[in-house]
Parts: sequence; structure tokens; C-alpha cells
Amino acid sequence: MKRDLGDGFELDDAKGRVDLDEVHRFISEESYWAKGRPREVQDRLVADAARIVGLYHDGRQIGFCRAATDGVSFVYLADVYVLPEFRGRGLGEEVVREMVEAGPYADRKWLLHTQDAHSLYKKLGFEAASYKVMERVPPTA
Repeated sequence: MKRDLGDGFELDDAKGRVDLDEVHRFISEESYWAKGRPREVQDRLVADAARIVGLYHDGRQIGFCRAATDGVSFVYLADVYVLPEFRGRGLGEEVVREMVEAGPYADRKWLLHTQDAHSLYKKLGFEAASYKVMERVPPTA
């Protein structure tokens, strides 16, 4: 899938197009959720993702997200970002919309963890976790 958003912006789900250097730089240096993530871990997460959606401006990687799934009942949305200088234009919404509504997992239950952008996710049908949700976080070494 390639989708032109106009003004030099484009979405693409081709893994081979992902700028692994840029995705790792942003996630390991600027994200709140994975600061310090090793490069080999990030590369594997991209390679093993069920689907990725990249956001590009004039060919430059400026956003990204990935999905992991059991292939049957649920999909987990992860590593969603748009570079700060491109925020406020609805691009994050387009990235997430493409991932959850237009891809092969549109009919599945979607999960994510986030501490920001709740209004964006709510527009796309995500709701606050219910009393049924539990989480196990491994102890840090």
C-alpha cells in the first residue's frame, strides 16, 4: 500500500522502505516508552512486525508505527510517532487510521499502551481500559 496525502506526504507499509536508522534514533533517543532500546531489538521488532506503516515527507521518514498480532483475535499497536516538527497536521491520525482501519487486521480487537494522544486514539475507536485489563511488567535488572 502507498497512499499520497498531498504536499509531499505519503504513507507506505513496505518494510523495505523503513529508514531503520531514523526509526531507531527517534525511538531510542526521543520516545518516552523505549528510550535506550538497543538497535538490534528495534530492527527485530520491525522485521517481525505483522505490519508497519511509515510516514514520509519528500522521501524522508518522519513517522512510523508497527503492529504485532496472534493472527486471529487481537493486534497490538506500538511505536507510534510523528516527528515533533510535523505534528499538529493530522498526520498521526492518518498513520494510525491506515494501520487499524485500512489494513488486513481491521476486523480485529486492537490494543495499545500510551500516556499521550488519547484524543487521537479515541477518534479511531479506542477506549480506556476496562476493569478486565491486567498487565505484567518484568522486573528491571
